[in-house]
Amino acid sequence: MKNRIFMYLFIFSLLLVLFQYVNSKHILEDYEKKLDRKVLREEKYADTINQLRDKILVASEFSIENSEQAMTFYENKGYRIDELVPFIKDQMYDLNTVKGDEHPLIPYAAMSGNGGRMLIDHIRLLNHEWIIANFSDGKYWGELLVKYELTDNKQLKFNVLDSFLYPTN
Repeated sequence: MKNRIFMYLFIFSLLLVLFQYVNSKHILEDYEKKLDRKVLREEKYADTINQLRDKILVASEFSIENSEQAMTFYENKGYRIDELVPFIKDQMYDLNTVKGDEHPLIPYAAMSGNGGRMLIDHIRLLNHEWIIANFSDGKYWGELLVKYELTDNKQLKFNVLDSFLYPTN
Protein backbone atom coordinates (compact mmCIF):
# COMPACT_ATOMS: atom_id res chain seq x y z
CA MET A 1 0.00 0.00 0.00
CA LYS A 2 2.77 2.35 0.88
CA ASN A 3 4.49 1.60 -2.44
CA ARG A 4 1.32 2.37 -4.36
CA ILE A 5 1.00 5.73 -2.66
CA PHE A 6 4.61 6.59 -3.55
CA MET A 7 4.04 5.37 -7.09
CA TYR A 8 0.92 7.52 -7.43
CA LEU A 9 2.74 10.50 -5.95
CA PHE A 10 5.63 9.92 -8.33
CA ILE A 11 3.28 9.68 -11.35
CA PHE A 12 1.38 12.77 -10.17
CA SER A 13 4.58 14.78 -9.73
CA LEU A 14 5.82 13.54 -13.13
CA LEU A 15 2.58 14.69 -14.74
CA LEU A 16 2.84 18.01 -12.92
CA VAL A 17 6.42 18.53 -14.17
CA LEU A 18 5.39 17.55 -17.70
CA PHE A 19 2.47 20.00 -17.56
CA GLN A 20 4.79 22.78 -16.30
CA TYR A 21 7.29 22.06 -19.09
CA VAL A 22 4.68 22.10 -21.87
CA ASN A 23 3.03 25.21 -20.48
CA SER A 24 6.31 27.13 -20.10
CA LYS A 25 7.34 26.03 -23.62
CA HIS A 26 4.10 27.51 -25.04
CA ILE A 27 4.58 30.71 -23.07
CA LEU A 28 8.17 31.02 -24.30
CA GLU A 29 7.13 30.46 -27.93
CA ASP A 30 4.38 33.07 -27.56
CA TYR A 31 6.87 35.59 -26.17
CA GLU A 32 9.26 34.87 -29.04
CA LYS A 33 6.48 35.44 -31.59
CA LYS A 34 5.54 38.72 -29.93
CA LEU A 35 9.18 39.78 -29.86
CA ASP A 36 9.61 38.94 -33.55
CA ARG A 37 6.50 40.99 -34.43
CA LYS A 38 7.79 43.92 -32.41
CA VAL A 39 11.21 43.73 -34.05
CA LEU A 40 9.59 43.70 -37.51
CA ARG A 41 7.36 46.63 -36.56
CA GLU A 42 10.36 48.53 -35.21
CA GLU A 43 12.26 47.95 -38.45
CA LYS A 44 9.24 49.14 -40.42
CA TYR A 45 8.97 52.27 -38.28
CA ALA A 46 12.72 52.91 -38.61
CA ASP A 47 12.36 52.71 -42.40
CA THR A 48 9.41 55.10 -42.29
CA ILE A 49 11.35 57.52 -40.10
CA ASN A 50 14.28 57.43 -42.51
CA GLN A 51 11.97 58.08 -45.47
CA LEU A 52 10.39 61.03 -43.65
CA ARG A 53 13.84 62.42 -42.81
CA ASP A 54 14.78 62.19 -46.49
CA LYS A 55 11.56 64.01 -47.47
CA ILE A 56 12.25 66.72 -44.91
CA LEU A 57 15.77 67.11 -46.21
CA VAL A 58 14.54 67.46 -49.78
CA ALA A 59 11.77 69.87 -48.75
CA SER A 60 14.17 72.03 -46.78
CA GLU A 61 16.59 72.36 -49.69
CA PHE A 62 14.79 75.45 -50.94
CA SER A 63 14.74 77.41 -47.72
CA ILE A 64 16.70 80.46 -46.68
CA GLU A 65 17.63 78.77 -43.40
CA ASN A 66 19.44 76.03 -45.33
CA SER A 67 21.03 78.19 -48.02
CA GLU A 68 24.51 79.18 -46.94
CA GLN A 69 24.83 81.76 -49.73
CA ALA A 70 21.53 83.45 -48.84
CA MET A 71 22.40 83.60 -45.15
CA THR A 72 25.87 84.96 -45.94
CA PHE A 73 24.31 87.63 -48.17
CA TYR A 74 22.31 89.06 -45.25
CA GLU A 75 24.95 88.45 -42.60
CA ASN A 76 27.41 90.48 -44.67
CA LYS A 77 24.89 93.33 -44.58
CA GLY A 78 24.71 93.07 -40.77
CA TYR A 79 21.38 91.23 -40.40
CA ARG A 80 20.67 88.17 -38.28
CA ILE A 81 18.69 85.49 -40.14
CA ASP A 82 16.78 84.37 -37.04
CA GLU A 83 15.40 87.91 -36.70
CA LEU A 84 15.12 88.76 -40.40
CA VAL A 85 13.01 85.79 -41.53
CA PRO A 86 10.18 86.47 -39.02
CA PHE A 87 10.35 90.19 -39.90
CA ILE A 88 9.90 89.49 -43.63
CA LYS A 89 7.07 87.01 -43.00
CA ASP A 90 5.32 89.43 -40.65
CA GLN A 91 5.56 92.24 -43.20
CA MET A 92 4.02 90.01 -45.84
CA TYR A 93 1.26 88.77 -43.52
CA ASP A 94 0.55 92.39 -42.56
CA LEU A 95 -0.48 92.98 -46.17
CA ASN A 96 -3.52 90.78 -45.38
CA THR A 97 -4.82 93.56 -43.14
CA VAL A 98 -4.61 96.36 -45.73
CA LYS A 99 -8.01 97.95 -46.23
CA GLY A 100 -9.82 97.48 -49.52
CA ASP A 101 -11.30 94.70 -51.58
CA GLU A 102 -8.08 93.61 -53.23
CA HIS A 103 -4.87 92.31 -51.71
CA PRO A 104 -1.79 94.39 -52.65
CA LEU A 105 0.10 91.33 -53.94
CA ILE A 106 -2.57 88.86 -55.06
CA PRO A 107 -3.79 89.66 -58.58
CA TYR A 108 -7.06 87.73 -58.14
CA ALA A 109 -10.27 88.92 -56.56
CA ALA A 110 -12.15 86.69 -54.12
CA MET A 111 -14.64 84.49 -55.94
CA SER A 112 -16.21 82.49 -53.13
CA GLY A 113 -19.10 84.96 -52.83
CA ASN A 114 -18.97 85.24 -49.04
CA GLY A 115 -17.74 88.83 -49.07
CA GLY A 116 -14.19 87.84 -48.16
CA ARG A 117 -10.99 88.45 -50.03
CA MET A 118 -7.90 86.57 -51.02
CA LEU A 119 -5.42 86.28 -48.15
CA ILE A 120 -1.92 84.89 -47.90
CA ASP A 121 -1.94 81.65 -45.92
CA HIS A 122 1.62 80.37 -45.92
CA ILE A 123 4.99 81.86 -46.80
CA ARG A 124 8.33 80.22 -47.53
CA LEU A 125 11.47 82.24 -48.07
CA LEU A 126 13.42 80.39 -50.74
CA ASN A 127 16.56 82.53 -50.65
CA HIS A 128 17.65 86.15 -50.32
CA GLU A 129 15.50 87.24 -53.29
CA TRP A 130 12.45 85.01 -53.66
CA ILE A 131 9.41 84.05 -51.66
CA ILE A 132 6.79 81.49 -52.52
CA ALA A 133 3.40 81.96 -50.89
CA ASN A 134 0.00 80.39 -51.15
CA PHE A 135 -3.25 82.29 -50.87
CA SER A 136 -6.91 81.49 -50.56
CA ASP A 137 -10.35 82.99 -50.11
CA GLY A 138 -11.64 79.88 -48.38
CA LYS A 139 -12.74 78.11 -51.55
CA TYR A 140 -10.28 79.06 -54.29
CA TRP A 141 -6.55 79.07 -53.82
CA GLY A 142 -3.31 79.65 -55.65
CA GLU A 143 0.34 80.48 -55.29
CA LEU A 144 2.63 83.46 -55.80
CA LEU A 145 6.30 83.80 -56.63
CA VAL A 146 7.44 87.08 -55.15
CA LYS A 147 10.74 88.87 -55.48
CA TYR A 148 11.57 90.89 -52.39
CA GLU A 149 14.21 93.45 -51.65
CA LEU A 150 15.33 94.87 -48.35
CA THR A 151 16.36 98.47 -48.87
CA ASP A 152 19.12 100.23 -46.97
CA ASN A 153 16.56 101.89 -44.67
CA LYS A 154 15.13 98.43 -43.74
CA GLN A 155 12.02 98.75 -45.89
CA LEU A 156 10.73 95.77 -47.82
CA LYS A 157 9.71 95.98 -51.45
CA PHE A 158 7.66 93.14 -52.92
CA ASN A 159 7.30 92.44 -56.62
CA VAL A 160 5.07 89.59 -57.82
CA LEU A 161 6.97 87.67 -60.51
CA ASP A 162 4.26 85.12 -61.26
CA SER A 163 1.04 83.76 -59.83
CA PHE A 164 -1.59 81.21 -60.64
CA LEU A 165 -4.97 80.16 -59.39
CA TYR A 166 -5.73 76.45 -59.19
CA PRO A 167 -8.71 75.40 -61.30
CA THR A 168 -11.74 74.02 -59.52
CA ASN A 169 -13.54 70.86 -60.53
